[in-house]
Amino acid sequence: MQLDLDVVATRGDLVESHHRVHAVVVDAKDRIVCDSGDINLVTVWRSCAKPFQVIPLLESTAFDDIGWGDDALALACASHGGEPEHVELARRMLDAVGLEEGDLVCGPHDPLTRRGARLLQQSGDAPTRLHNNCSGKHAAMLAHARRAGWPTLGYEASCHPVQQGALQQVARWTGVPAHDIGQVVDGCGVVAFGLPLRAMALAFARLGDAAHRGVDVPQRIVHAMTTRPYLVGGTDRFDTVLMEETEGAVLSKVGAEGVHCVAIPAAGLGLAIKVEDGASRAQHPAVLRALQHLGMLPETLPPRLHGFLTTPIINTRGATVGDVHPTS
Repeated sequence: MQLDLDVVATRGDLVESHHRVHAVVVDAKDRIVCDSGDINLVTVWRSCAKPFQVIPLLESTAFDDIGWGDDALALACASHGGEPEHVELARRMLDAVGLEEGDLVCGPHDPLTRRGARLLQQSGDAPTRLHNNCSGKHAAMLAHARRAGWPTLGYEASCHPVQQGALQQVARWTGVPAHDIGQVVDGCGVVAFGLPLRAMALAFARLGDAAHRGVDVPQRIVHAMTTRPYLVGGTDRFDTVLMEETEGAVLSKVGAEGVHCVAIPAAGLGLAIKVEDGASRAQHPAVLRALQHLGMLPETLPPRLHGFLTTPIINTRGATVGDVHPTS
């Protein structure tokens, strides 16, 4: 089935911008269910890879030896909003392995949620590395290095065993040989992966399918993320709202530059999208429209999700002068 997932921004009756969206849905055997645009487009996986980057830690048993639970696992897979609950959990994760904020290589940035930004401003404090949306992933990587007896200094480098382990898992789940995977530096400082869109969708299909069949590590990851959606995103973040509104039937993971991946465990399907120009404002409508085509969401969306499907464009006078919405 061919889909049209493109998104436009209008101003009055005029289309001001047009965002081309590439997408593909596959099952766990890599059979195409539906697609849009170039399904073999190679782009950077970014934060969508987090559920796979934590697998070496889980398979080593170090995760359980530390005493971490589902909250920590959800944060390790998260692009969190930098709210107090996220920051405190990341701090506790580091404390559990005798490390501190200064051991993180991710730089500080402002919280990604309005609530997080407001609370930080009210506190009078500056953002820290713990506010970085990737601090949970980094805490997990540091824990893996610490428990394995590897140096924690330099854990972000592609030659470090932590990153090599993550690369092997990405190769395993995407089906792309490790030597064919592009390695670049992510916004948080660790390795990110260059992959075809179809391979990203396959990894999420395989993850969801394995979880649905009761395979231990995938099941733990999917359970942690879908039962703790607030920790994966935060107040009013898209991934959080989508997982809450579908009651965990959909696992959603944002990536930067217009990349988004979704797993539908019960159906064994994976979805990957890439907004060609990287515009984040287009990726949420595209994901929602794809899920509607798949029958995972109703034609009339609940209010919280509809707000992501069509978003108003408001000028400096507070007047609505257009909106961002799917073309079909």
